[in-house]
Amino acid sequence: MPAARVRRASSGSGDVVAGSTPPAVVIAAPASGSGKTTVATGLIGALSAAGHRVAPFKVGPDYIDPGYHGLAAGRAGRNLDPNLVGEHRVAPLFAAGAAGADIAVVEGVMGLFDGRIADQAAGDGAIGAGGAFGSTAQVAGLLGAPVILVVDAAGHSQSLAALLHGFLGFDTSVRIAGVILNRVGSPRHEQVLRQACARVGLAVLGVLRRDPGLAVPSRHLGLIPAAERNTDAVRSVSEISAKVGAALDLPAIIEVARSSRGPVVTPWSAADEIAAVEENAAGERPGSVAAPLIAVAGGAAFTFSYAEHAELLTAAGARVEVFDPLADPLPRGAHALVIGGGFPEEHGEQLSGNAPLLSDLRAMAAAGRPIHAECAGLLYLLAALDDRPMAGVLAGSGAFSSRLTLGYRDAVALTDSPLFPAGSRVTGHEFHRTRVQWTDRPAPAWGWRDADGRAHTEGTVHRGVHASYLHVHPAGYPEAVARFVRAARGPEAR
Repeated sequence: MPAARVRRASSGSGDVVAGSTPPAVVIAAPASGSGKTTVATGLIGALSAAGHRVAPFKVGPDYIDPGYHGLAAGRAGRNLDPNLVGEHRVAPLFAAGAAGADIAVVEGVMGLFDGRIADQAAGDGAIGAGGAFGSTAQVAGLLGAPVILVVDAAGHSQSLAALLHGFLGFDTSVRIAGVILNRVGSPRHEQVLRQACARVGLAVLGVLRRDPGLAVPSRHLGLIPAAERNTDAVRSVSEISAKVGAALDLPAIIEVARSSRGPVVTPWSAADEIAAVEENAAGERPGSVAAPLIAVAGGAAFTFSYAEHAELLTAAGARVEVFDPLADPLPRGAHALVIGGGFPEEHGEQLSGNAPLLSDLRAMAAAGRPIHAECAGLLYLLAALDDRPMAGVLAGSGAFSSRLTLGYRDAVALTDSPLFPAGSRVTGHEFHRTRVQWTDRPAPAWGWRDADGRAHTEGTVHRGVHASYLHVHPAGYPEAVARFVRAARGPEAR
């Protein structure tokens, strides 16, 4: 697939005028597990409770944290990942997601300077200005936003000053504006830590005591998605927002955010992306369905989706209807189906018990209708998952595994599908603890080479089905969304 291009943005109802983005602050940390998600979610909730219109973002491919951000903000949490969408799209996507907000909170990924490692990026991921490619530091630079470090202080004393000194000096283009001390043990501990911060000239913008009530329940792939916890998640976010809000210096954090120097950009627009793609597709027959209905799996089992996906589908002329495979039938008259990621292994009995839907899925696949199944969707289309019957669209079975598969993949499409023509190149992301045992795998969907040069194939293409573990961000490949909607219109448009 050709490289994405920078395009003029349009709202669909007139041109969007390029302009400055709202004040923003990036919540980062020296390492994973420091409490970024708790602090970011609590800060978003506290600012919202104070009357601010907060736009929440997450650096990287994570689907789960934005769900908690969204609950706290009352608007969709969005992702900013240079690996998946290209660094040229980060600021425009930020501007679009922050429209109407008066402040933005961006939660980082891993440690501040951690990103895609060099051997994954085929030599293009070395540390440089702004950290590794896709790092929180790089995204903060692209947004012109200051950084606040969340430090797990449980094992720190005076030596915290040395740690902070190292982060301040490692890349001086990254503006670290202050520190939030997390898991502080006592008033004396706090005093020593404040002295360490003062020694390197960093303001303490909040202090959180050790409190088990601030923890969000986790399992094998991290936090339990907010959509699975329903009212419990709402209550947790409310409690976290109250506690974190009381522990932070909100006026000082707002002033830090106001020091951001965001680029003047034209906001990303799904309508404009699709319009540019369709210009290249001029001359193709339009198909027999003007506005195809695309069913999108949702509910507790399929919680992984990027907000831009539905926006692009709609911009391409589709009608989008979300349904819950745990209990709902396939939406009547659906011309195509999207089944994204999630945790079907946690809901196997209910998924297996929705026999009418499983029958409809088999009929849809047999008719050659377009089906885009990603990770959890792949598992759902197999004959069985953890010995429970599933849709049986694909000949194989899935099972939970103790082995974590994680990382970015530079992949090439090996087979024509409703999403990609063979030869298309993408960067996607794998994140799962399951494995597939194929009984009869049709043509593979993807191929790539690992750091040692070994070739791998993954996923499958079968009739209209494209099923794979690989997560691809639709905003990075609007051509694929437009192609999928054209396939949904009917065979004439394929």
